[in-house]
Formats: sequence, C-alpha cells, structure tokens
Amino acid sequence: METKWLEDFVSLAETRSFSQSAKLRHVTQPAFSRRIQALEAWAGVDLVDRSSYPTRLTVAGQTLHAQAIDMLQSLQTSRAMLRGHASDNQNVVEFAVPHTLALTYFPGWMAGLQHQFGEIKSRLTALNVHDAVLRLVEGGCDFLIAYHHPSQPLQLDPDRFDMVVLGEELLAPFAKPTQTGQSLFELPATARKSAPYLAYASGAYLSRVVDFLLNDIKTTVHLNRVYETDMAESLKAMALEGHGVAFLPLSAVQKEVREQKLVQVRLPSGPSLEAVMEIRAYREKPQAFHPSHEMADLLWRHLVEK
Repeated sequence: METKWLEDFVSLAETRSFSQSAKLRHVTQPAFSRRIQALEAWAGVDLVDRSSYPTRLTVAGQTLHAQAIDMLQSLQTSRAMLRGHASDNQNVVEFAVPHTLALTYFPGWMAGLQHQFGEIKSRLTALNVHDAVLRLVEGGCDFLIAYHHPSQPLQLDPDRFDMVVLGEELLAPFAKPTQTGQSLFELPATARKSAPYLAYASGAYLSRVVDFLLNDIKTTVHLNRVYETDMAESLKAMALEGHGVAFLPLSAVQKEVREQKLVQVRLPSGPSLEAVMEIRAYREKPQAFHPSHEMADLLWRHLVEK
C-alpha cells in the first residue's frame, strides 16, 4: 500500500468527484481510478459507492477515511521528526522551484528576503514545473515558486493552497547582436529565409507560453526549429554563440543585455513579441495531516503582508 493512495482517497472523500480529485492530484482520471481500485484491493472491500453521484463512500470507506487522516498525520509528524534529525533544525524551509527560476530568480529573491525578514535556513529542490507542482501536492516541500501565465494556469485548488504574487517576469526573444548592435536575425523573417529558432522542448511550461504568444499575435513569424532543450540556461548559451533566436526570461539575460552580448529581437511594427508572467509562491494550507511548521508560517505571513 502506498501513502499516495490514502491521499488520493482523502481527496476523493472531500471532492466527491473522481475527475476533480484527479486534477487536484495531477494525474489522469484513469490513473486516479486505478489508484483508488488498488487501495480497495489492498483493503479487501469496496470503499466507494459508484452507483451514486456525487460519489460517496461506503460504510467501510467512511471508516477508512477517518483512519487515513490519522495515519497521514502520523506519517507527516514522523517525517518532520526525521528531517529534523537530519538537518539538526526543524525550521529549514523547503522550496520546490522550476529550474529556470532556481537559477535566475531565486538567489536574488532570497538575498532580498533575508535582508527584510532575517536569516532563513532553506533547502531548494530544482525540478521541471510538473514535478515541482507534484512535490507541493504530495507534501514534499513548504513552498512552490513558479511562473504563472493566464494561458497556462497551474491547476492548484484555491481551497487547499494559498498563493501570493512575488513579482513579474518578462519573456521575450533574444539573439546575439551584430557589430552595429542589431540582432543577427530579423523577425518575422520569411518563408524562404526563416530565422533559426532555439526552442524549449515540447511540453515544457515556457514552451507552451511561447506557443500561445506566437499564436496570439496574429502575425506569422517564420522560425526554423534548430535546437531544443528544457533548460533556459542552455538556450541562452546557444544564443550567445549566435546559433539563433531564443525566448528567454529577462532575469536570465539582464547581465548579457547590459554587456551588449544579447539584444532583444523586435518586430519592425505591429504586436509585441513579449509575454508578462507573474512569479507566484504557493503553499498548502495547514491541514490535519499536512501541518506547516513555525518558520514556514512566519515566512508566509511576511510574504502576504509585504
């Protein structure tokens, strides 16, 4: 039996909907249903009455629901104690942060935060966006810091998770300049002579934001995908060598722009090739089986009151 099955089951008991709980747990509905079935197989009884809508628990399910909350709370308490032994300090604040923000935003943000808030003992885990969100959902961190764009909202239940906006980030195309300071590559380019495009791998969060931006401007931008990766830092390195145009967060290239090693690529007229994203922090609201610790609560209160 896996603890995530119990967390799935508690979610289902609260939402009374397989589809809604699947979204909250960041799995497909078939996968979520299989996990509930696996829990029922482990228990040896039906836990969910599937003949009714909204979904309701059987008598056995109601019994397990109460026990599941106690078990999860006990496991989380034990986990906190073990982590306290490992770090010799239970007030270490754990962050899950997508790779780009971990490299470009987090260090400066943490420096400013410590200047205002005081010393913070922290642990950062850099992940892709999906896994960073999953880390928060499964109780593996205190805070998630992530980009938010209206076209790609994170599916986090506001009844379960708190959110605060930390700032904004500009996403725009950059390229190596010529000796006269102009971009090596002009946009929108032409079908005959398209611009080499340094792209995010399909499925990456910033890839979806860029795709939305290019579709939304209603102007055909002729790009020839010559390279792709999940990492903005890798795209920046390729752009610095003159391999093509890359859409990059401004915080990742501010130094290079100041030193005129990269320039922003603009259309000669018409719409802007820019997307403004929010930088948000999320945390799970304290619950019976996912209590937050004192330092995380104090830090969150500081962020909300800023």
